[in-house]
Amino acid sequence: MRAGGSIGICGGMPVLMDFKPIKTKKIYEEIIEQVKVLIAEGALSPGDRLISERELADKLQVGRSAVREAFRALEAMGIIEIRPGEGTFIREANTLPFMEVLAHLLVTEQNSVRELLELRKILEVESAGLAALRHTAEEIEKMERHLEQMRLDILNGELGEQADMNFHYAIAEATHNSLLLKLMNAIADTMRTGLRQAREKLYRTPGTPERLLREHIEICHQIKKSNVEGARRAMLEHLEKVEKGLQK
Repeated sequence: MRAGGSIGICGGMPVLMDFKPIKTKKIYEEIIEQVKVLIAEGALSPGDRLISERELADKLQVGRSAVREAFRALEAMGIIEIRPGEGTFIREANTLPFMEVLAHLLVTEQNSVRELLELRKILEVESAGLAALRHTAEEIEKMERHLEQMRLDILNGELGEQADMNFHYAIAEATHNSLLLKLMNAIADTMRTGLRQAREKLYRTPGTPERLLREHIEICHQIKKSNVEGARRAMLEHLEKVEKGLQK
């Protein structure tokens, strides 16, 4: 087997391909690029199943969180499909264009901060309402785990930003709307890359992580109560405060 190992499985047999150890600050972006190149070269084909996050992280010599972030972005682009209990698969070609074009536009167009935040409000406020209607007990438990992780991060002097993002992603999952989830992924990816400095400044403002945690707890509380309007209102108030902080 060549160095780098295999990532795909086709007809039960490993599909051989080379991955290179990653030496870049934006690790998840490099993973995305390598997957795209392998698809373009034909080393990965529609229907191929990828190896697990853990195995890929080992082969690329990176953390699992970077692989997870890359997979979420690739799913938002419509390049892969994550099937619970089955694995992660390369999508058929005819399912790629819409989400890939949308994600590309979000990343490459010179969108203003205001436009990105407005789009986020449009989607996330309604996401909170849908989550209040459709959530399961397990999904509420997942949200609460992310909030507890955020609380522990803050107590340990960290910012809790990753737990924050995970909480919002869990809300999107609780809508049980796959298209909404993909749109949310694309926007979250753009927010991370396009507003990196503004977000870091916001999180490092004294008292902000604690305030964000309180706002998240209220959102989760309203969703758990199945209070649709309460969840929407709590999310809107939260995002308006974030928007104000990012535009300072």
